[in-house]
Amino acid sequence: MTRVRHDCGQAYVITVLFISFALVGMTAAVLDVGSWFRADRALQAQVDAAALAGAQALPENPAEALSLAMEYGDKNGGGLEITDVSFSGAVVPTDTITVEADKPAPGFFARIFGIDTVTVHAKASARSSFPGEAKYVAPITVNELHPMLVCEPICFGVETEIELENKHKPGGGDAAGAFGLLNLHGSGKGSAGESEVASWILEGFPDFMPLGIYDSVPSTMFNGSHFQGALSDRVGTEVLFPVFRPPIKKSGSNAEYNIIGWVGFFITGHTGGGEAAKVQGYFTKVIWEGIEGSSIPEDDFGVRVIGLVE
Repeated sequence: MTRVRHDCGQAYVITVLFISFALVGMTAAVLDVGSWFRADRALQAQVDAAALAGAQALPENPAEALSLAMEYGDKNGGGLEITDVSFSGAVVPTDTITVEADKPAPGFFARIFGIDTVTVHAKASARSSFPGEAKYVAPITVNELHPMLVCEPICFGVETEIELENKHKPGGGDAAGAFGLLNLHGSGKGSAGESEVASWILEGFPDFMPLGIYDSVPSTMFNGSHFQGALSDRVGTEVLFPVFRPPIKKSGSNAEYNIIGWVGFFITGHTGGGEAAKVQGYFTKVIWEGIEGSSIPEDDFGVRVIGLVE
């Protein structure tokens, strides 16, 4: 009986040791795998931020894009190398930046099993694209023959004004009763009220706006208190205006505009009403929310869409 009890005691000790060792192993797996997963997510966030930052300078300036990518990489964890960044072209040369990096992630309990570190890997590509559709557009049109748009290159940052009465403008077409205001719902898609048009100035059109033919809305909406108040609230901010190609079809408040693109405009003021309404400010390059276009537009007005790509 004594020998049996002694053997059972040994079995209990061995069993307890085995269970303890297994629990340590499971703890190592849970804690270390969780830690490695967080390190992987952190590295992915870092390369995402670096790629998106770098894309802001593309496609024109890859050197600046590299600098921005490294700067944002340093701000989000550091450790990126210049060799982690590369450029390629999808629609135009150097419109895409790729950031690909590896980092060691230390183990803790896993060191019991001889695993000191594992290597996590992340990759992100971001593209600067010409928009095929744009969101949050304001409903004031700009003639593509505006003097600041026919500069070579476009005269960004030069104080100018947009005259909203389109009678006898460059390229012809009489839309004096429209003031260059668009129904952003699109041609033949219903009317827009004064408060709605004013909201498009204040907040931008909430849907994606494709290129094409758009109906005008009456100039009385410009003179309304809602529109005037919204325009005043936008002084000191950037907006996105649609650019039309003359001639204007039809006339007066029935005018139709052929929208060929968009341009950023920083509003510094607005004056007048009746047939002498003007918006003051300057054209500017902008990064805007939109849907990537599939080709190079005929005219580039400095608007870019930035986004991560596969």
